[in-house]
Amino acid sequence: MKINPNGFREYDARWIFEKEIDIEGITNLGKGLGTQIIAHTKKNNPRVVVGHDYRSYSEKIKKALTDGLISTGCNIEDIGLSLSPMVYFAQFNLKSDAIAMVTASHNENGWTGVKMGIKKGLTHAPEEMSELKDITLNNKFKSGKGEFKKIDNFKYIYTQDLIKKNKIDKKIKAVVACGNGTAGIFAPEILRGIGCEVVELDCELDWSFPKYNPNPEDLKMLDEISKVVKENNADIGFGFDGDGDRCGIIDDKGNEIFSDKIGLLIARNISSTYKNSKFIVDVKSTGLFKNDTILKNNKCKTIYWKTGHSHIKRKVNIEKAIAGFEKSGHFFFNEPLGYGYDDGINSAIQICHLLINQNKKMSDIFKELPVTYQSPTMAPFCKDEEKYKVVDIIAKEVEKLKQSNTKVDGKFIKDILKVNGVRFSLEDGSWGLIRASSNKPSLVVVTESTTSEDRKKKIFEFIDGLLQRTGKIGEYDQKI
Repeated sequence: MKINPNGFREYDARWIFEKEIDIEGITNLGKGLGTQIIAHTKKNNPRVVVGHDYRSYSEKIKKALTDGLISTGCNIEDIGLSLSPMVYFAQFNLKSDAIAMVTASHNENGWTGVKMGIKKGLTHAPEEMSELKDITLNNKFKSGKGEFKKIDNFKYIYTQDLIKKNKIDKKIKAVVACGNGTAGIFAPEILRGIGCEVVELDCELDWSFPKYNPNPEDLKMLDEISKVVKENNADIGFGFDGDGDRCGIIDDKGNEIFSDKIGLLIARNISSTYKNSKFIVDVKSTGLFKNDTILKNNKCKTIYWKTGHSHIKRKVNIEKAIAGFEKSGHFFFNEPLGYGYDDGINSAIQICHLLINQNKKMSDIFKELPVTYQSPTMAPFCKDEEKYKVVDIIAKEVEKLKQSNTKVDGKFIKDILKVNGVRFSLEDGSWGLIRASSNKPSLVVVTESTTSEDRKKKIFEFIDGLLQRTGKIGEYDQKI
């Protein structure tokens, strides 16, 4: 039996299949999760919805996971090939006690994993993951007899729920890109269903991901969407990740708009109806939320919080925020706009509503925001067992530099936020972030300048210099 302890990450579980976890390890994970669900729900036979993404080995892994869950007494309701948000929706629709979605999201081929949750609309946070790790690795399993039930055609229920509530009365021409991931059999159908004219790009399911990973932060994917938007004179381009909980945006001119700025545009729109609301954004997100005049006029508050879908979901829930946004493309709409979880297709739908409400081109709506210069998310390799230590070293170094009044590109460090890694802001509102990736052996680096491309690069060079001096980082996935 093989199961690498590092696969239990902050808010989901991910391993390279066969190298870091084998089938028996997956079954033990199911036993651990089943034991945990029974303890939290205080039911001998809790109902658990399971689904899987379109990787060559995902169905086999779901079967092993399900065997483990059933052996503890869980009753399984299998909805088949799914998106993560379809599984989240199923928990509400079927009134189940918990969920388990077999997916490695946008990670490269070879990876597998599970997104799981017990409380409706939420997924595991670090406390639950730590508990699950302890139960699984120490074989603290309950024994019981569960049952298995296949739920047929749940895809129809999920797609119709989104379509019926969101019909639009003006034709929007949308490029829909899925990177050959699971969203390909959902997104085009739903967006056509609400009334969009859809141009499909890489929507055929192909678990080899022949062109690029389905990741709306990947520059290759974004460049391809941009090209097709321009060729087709489309109004908008949407890029979905492998399990459909994230959405990336290309405007009508073929320009990428980072999802945090899309979030700000949506927040402005929402704030006019829901005054005095709270918004939660992750530490990778633009600094513009902080002093936005429209949000201020509508007496709305923005809280910067930990990156990660589980962290933002939970914070939205705790703060009773109306919505939450992550730079990676996770958007969370709370009641009455949604159930609090992240759904990339619903995010695309909300952007369609924004276009219709404003009756403007996306590029014109975007021009209403102050100009900032943002880097993409950059990930230098760093071993799982070293990445958090490296971030601690960098945080202490940045604190020292602030205290000694050291300047970065001629500006003093004004504020340091350490809720998730270290985010330092300069006098002019420009900032840089270094944090540990929650789901891969890497760090995460993001920079934003309020003044120039040059300052954005200088902040990155400053961060890269600090990182190189640790001797603990490898190649970047992409760089500015």
